Amino acid sequence: MKRPSASRRQFLGGSLAASAGLAIGSPVPGPWMQALASDAVGGERILVVIQFSGGNDGLNTVIPYSNEEYRKARPKLAIPKNDVLKIDDELGLHPSLAGASKLLERGRFSIVQGVGYASPNRSHFESMDIWHSCRRKEERGTDGWLGRWIGSRASDKQTDSLGLHLGGDQQPLALAARGVQVPSIASVDQFRLKIADEGMSGNAMLSNKSTDTETKSDGDDLLGFLQASTEAAVAASERLEKALKTPDTQSEFPQTDLGEKLRVISRLILAGLSTRVYYITLDGFDTHSQQAVAHAGLLRHWSDALDAFVRRMERAGQADRVLVMTFSEFGRRVQENASEGTDHGAAAPVFFAGCSLPKPVIGELPSLTDLDDGDLKFHTDFRSVYATVVEQWFKDKSKQVLGESYPKINLL
Repeated sequence: MKRPSASRRQFLGGSLAASAGLAIGSPVPGPWMQALASDAVGGERILVVIQFSGGNDGLNTVIPYSNEEYRKARPKLAIPKNDVLKIDDELGLHPSLAGASKLLERGRFSIVQGVGYASPNRSHFESMDIWHSCRRKEERGTDGWLGRWIGSRASDKQTDSLGLHLGGDQQPLALAARGVQVPSIASVDQFRLKIADEGMSGNAMLSNKSTDTETKSDGDDLLGFLQASTEAAVAASERLEKALKTPDTQSEFPQTDLGEKLRVISRLILAGLSTRVYYITLDGFDTHSQQAVAHAGLLRHWSDALDAFVRRMERAGQADRVLVMTFSEFGRRVQENASEGTDHGAAAPVFFAGCSLPKPVIGELPSLTDLDDGDLKFHTDFRSVYATVVEQWFKDKSKQVLGESYPKINLL
């Protein structure tokens, strides 16, 4: 049997994905279709990943307000002591983080200080790829750490080890793996099957697609690929529409893009979807100039949406099975620049929220004087953070996901 060319497969896969408002990471049928069709409410643990794209300024997020070196380095950008939401006698949160501060007070927010990796790369794309794949460029394949974990859990009987990406941007490398399909939803409104003929049902679409393909392919194995991909799109669309068809009248979520994404995730979790990993992004953190206002707005959007999400999970009795991790590809430099902004840096905090988190701060703030070419030195490898998530949260082995064994942090 003659196999179609890679470009032909990619075109057809992309066309099917576009017709459903769905991006598919691999043409191989995967367990996500079965999971989205499942009505069972599971008790499995869930990870929600929020990616800060652009390089979040960790020093103006978790503020060393009592450190004079901080104020010397940032005569214009330093947050006034009286405005800081104090954690202890040395550290506090940005004043826009009232929601996160409330979560911290309730033991549902934790900060991991000084996270990074050796010989940091200050390119947005390269550093993000390192965080996604856990590999340097010369060692990198086409898979990511979460995709590898999903792939390791996939089986005919286990349909809950899968991911879902909410966002109109490209699917993150972190979710990619050979033989693993992770749907990407540009928006809930777009996640509808666009039927060619008005009123055609999903089953009719499948029937027509099979007939047309059989006629045109003449035995080509595109037939099986097209059928499987279309069935997957139909199943995903029907399951999500069923979960979201009742309007959400509760108003605690802010009317922002991030707020709406977390609202959707909360509804999918409470509807019983067996998805284990949800992935969303918040852009705009590349604050080279006039940082103060832009950064404050971004942090407020994140904090308010995060607080609303965790409160909804708490009210539903689901908070202790949901962990939210927020990271960025790098921090910013210690010294502010001449444009009242900050340039690309290195080490930065990683944030967790949701379930019970006994320690508000894990690890020490890196030195503000002993620097790595002007940047904070890391003391906690980001892969140790991932290893902790895989082993302590998912109760799985991390070596097969990360390639090596890494020490765990005291998170849970």
